[in-house]
Amino acid sequence: MSTNQRARAAEAEGGGDAPDARRLRTILIAVSLALMAVVASVSGLNVAQTHMAVEFGASQGTVLWIINVYTLALAALLLPLGAVGDRLGRKPVLVAGLGVFGAANVAAGVAPTAEVMLAARVAGGVGAAMIMPITLAVITSTFPEERRGKAIGVWTGVAGGGGILGMFLSALLVDAADWRGLFVLPVVLVAVALALTLKSVPDSREIPAHRFDAVGALVSAVAVVGLIFVLQEGPERGWTAPGTLTGLAVGVVAAVGFAAWELRRRDAALLDVRLFRERGLAGGSVTLLVVFGVQAGFGVVLFPFFQAVLGWSGLRSTAALMPMAVMMMAASGAALRLAGRTGPRAAMAAGVALAGVGMTLMALFVSLDGGYLSILPGMLATGIGMGLSMTPSTEAITGSLPRAKQGVASALNDVTRELGTALGVALLGALVAGGYRDAVDDRLRGIPEGPADTAREGVANAVEAAGGAGPYAGDLLHAARQSFVDGWRQGMWAGVAVMAALLVYVVFRGPGGGLRAGADGAPDGTPG
Repeated sequence: MSTNQRARAAEAEGGGDAPDARRLRTILIAVSLALMAVVASVSGLNVAQTHMAVEFGASQGTVLWIINVYTLALAALLLPLGAVGDRLGRKPVLVAGLGVFGAANVAAGVAPTAEVMLAARVAGGVGAAMIMPITLAVITSTFPEERRGKAIGVWTGVAGGGGILGMFLSALLVDAADWRGLFVLPVVLVAVALALTLKSVPDSREIPAHRFDAVGALVSAVAVVGLIFVLQEGPERGWTAPGTLTGLAVGVVAAVGFAAWELRRRDAALLDVRLFRERGLAGGSVTLLVVFGVQAGFGVVLFPFFQAVLGWSGLRSTAALMPMAVMMMAASGAALRLAGRTGPRAAMAAGVALAGVGMTLMALFVSLDGGYLSILPGMLATGIGMGLSMTPSTEAITGSLPRAKQGVASALNDVTRELGTALGVALLGALVAGGYRDAVDDRLRGIPEGPADTAREGVANAVEAAGGAGPYAGDLLHAARQSFVDGWRQGMWAGVAVMAALLVYVVFRGPGGGLRAGADGAPDGTPG
């Protein structure tokens, strides 16, 4: 270890020796549990939509806002709060975030009205935005170089597969107890993470050379809110609705304004946008955007397939996703060894290619008769491919920014994931829904107009309408389920095309070698 690295470790420890292996494991467990709580809360409430609507007497739109406002607050504040963590100290910001997040989940668990639940979810998003970028920044600023890559692999595995695992545990809690038991899981995870953080996580901070970029922080938040609002609300309101177009205009104008302001600030910028000219930052960001978009889009396709087509319960449907999540998390840990042998670009390309192969298998072999087994090989291949591409992409991003900006680097990684998630859900959901509508019309001939009109709205609506279709119920269900499979194929082939384009980009513009942060916090080599 170089003199500079020893000094860096000593500073993180408060002047003592570098953390030993046992303490590093404890630190990794602490940040992984904190990250798991945040990620699980993104998707966990999806399994309780009906319960909330009934108990609060809320509309579907209000229920969707209860779910989505958490993500909106989280994504909007990631960059500003990541920068705050760099300045004020990563440990105190992490501890404060865990406190806010835990209290918000307790409040949500006992919320008497939809309005209180909405406020609690906003507070939870604020706490999550304090936690998420700091967890990765703690790894990059604390772990020595020879251990950092493996720790990042664990972090990316939890970030990628944690949502599915959290959804499974949430569904289990809903089935075994009341839906409010959903909030027990994040509170328990936060309590354990807080205890481990107070005991083992060292503090690290940077002495800022410039004042905090408050204007950049505000404009970045507006840009992210505008763009994610459009992606979340577009499918419900309509892509040409006034509210959707207004959100798009605000998001685009703010994003352009943020880039212009940051170019003007240069060395004092919240995020130096000139760094996107480097292959490490650009390649890692683009890859994560697409990979997490595809992963999130899977939920749009897989849950209706399991529940409306195969007739499975929510718990069984979530359990069916677990093999994919396990493969993703295992591959994220193995990606470091592959990148060490072949370089990050080759590892990312292999992962993207394998994910594309998995989607091809699902497009080719999905069928009503084959059921779950017709898509399982494709799910496994896609999970492995995504896991292989996540770790080198994350390391490319964090390795492209200096040590003083690791909170911002981590936040950029997280913002990219959230934007990709919203984009994937909106686009893949629209493709599958469009394919379903195109296919179902011809198959509904001869079925009474009322049930047929309901079935045209979606496969879940068709299942509900079948109860009043009398002797036509079997034909209606078969028409809707087969049409959903046709829409599935359309969505999967679109995903294959996107992954093929990403593969070409990674091969020709992906990061080269030497991406890990060196002693001075700058990249060891030239990215690309």
